[in-house]
Amino acid sequence: RRSLQAPRRSDSEQPAMSKKKGKNTEEKVLFGRPKNNVSIGLVGLPNVGKSSTFNLLGKLQVAAENYPFCTIDPAVTSVVVPDERFTHLVQKFVPKREIQAVLSVTDIAGLVKGAAEGKGLGNEFLSNIAQVDAIFHVVRKFPGKKVEHVEGDLDPTRDLAIIRAELQKKDLARVTAALDTDQKKLRGRKPTKEQEMELASLQKAIDCLKEGKDIRHGDWQPKEIYYLNQFNLLSAKPVVYLVNIGVKAYKEGKRAGKKIAAWVEENTPGEPVIAYSAKYEAAFADLDAGKQAKYTKKGVGSAIPQIIWAGYRALNLVHFFTVGKDEVRAWSVRKHSKAPQAAGVIHGDFEKHFISADVYSFDDFKEHGSEAAVKAAGKLMTKGKDYVVKDGDIMFIKHNAGGAGKKK
Repeated sequence: RRSLQAPRRSDSEQPAMSKKKGKNTEEKVLFGRPKNNVSIGLVGLPNVGKSSTFNLLGKLQVAAENYPFCTIDPAVTSVVVPDERFTHLVQKFVPKREIQAVLSVTDIAGLVKGAAEGKGLGNEFLSNIAQVDAIFHVVRKFPGKKVEHVEGDLDPTRDLAIIRAELQKKDLARVTAALDTDQKKLRGRKPTKEQEMELASLQKAIDCLKEGKDIRHGDWQPKEIYYLNQFNLLSAKPVVYLVNIGVKAYKEGKRAGKKIAAWVEENTPGEPVIAYSAKYEAAFADLDAGKQAKYTKKGVGSAIPQIIWAGYRALNLVHFFTVGKDEVRAWSVRKHSKAPQAAGVIHGDFEKHFISADVYSFDDFKEHGSEAAVKAAGKLMTKGKDYVVKDGDIMFIKHNAGGAGKKK
């Protein structure tokens, strides 16, 4: 049972204040669960190409037959995130083992209008969306009468609006119920300042959703985001729009189109829109490397790497690397994470017993050619607990877990 006051958060979840003299600013706060093991879900109406796209991303065969709700249980796969920096490090260190960063992708069955009220197994599917941290919103723009459209005809912006509205309806029901429960708990008593903030945050969320705005596009204070994060709201999750177009259109270099681009800019400004053809991608994947390179040179290569990276960025993830003769590994950590949190991704005890981290950037390594040369150039730095990890950092974690001054 949820209390009126938000549950006590761990130190890593609390709003952190700057310790520098004269400053009292809260650090960047993100919607979502404060963890690094995050995932993105493929969401859309039935028969828009979600499962076909999932098959392409993970090479994992799930049901993709032409009828609604063929995907009842969500399938999950881990997709390698292509990174030229990782390839360069492997070439330099020639390690015994190499481990790339991965993107966890979940295939979620198609939603229909009325899902928020339970239509089409809607409650089950919406709960699956709640388990992921970001959304690949797949919308159909490819023609073809052989593939049934659940709404009867092809209208991508209508389809986009249907999914968005269902997520907002579910969120509105959640925060409305929470506000009603909390108001009843007070029973005329004067709320504390903390409780006032919680009640105001819920009302603000209700107003935002009633205006037709997604939670992630509201104007929020850090403490409000921390509070609302406990509700795991669907419209707080970042979205990447994947527009599944026809093979002919993709070969001709056509993209999502002005109408879809305008809809996204009006309703969810700034979020990426990627046009691709699931049918073309399937054929492309069966070609040998030489033919793939030939088509890529002509400008009709695969859009899958772009899709993977867009999902990775939507999850607010960055890479840091650990390197050596035994292993070169890319690790994922959320943006704005500090060095101890990065250490915790490697091993929980490393975060608890963190001492410091030797850090240098990939760009400096590439420029100077070796760690020794980086150090000689004064580019290797020793950082403490307040260091914010940057994308492309190469890190050596010092800790005393199981002994003094051990290094990873």
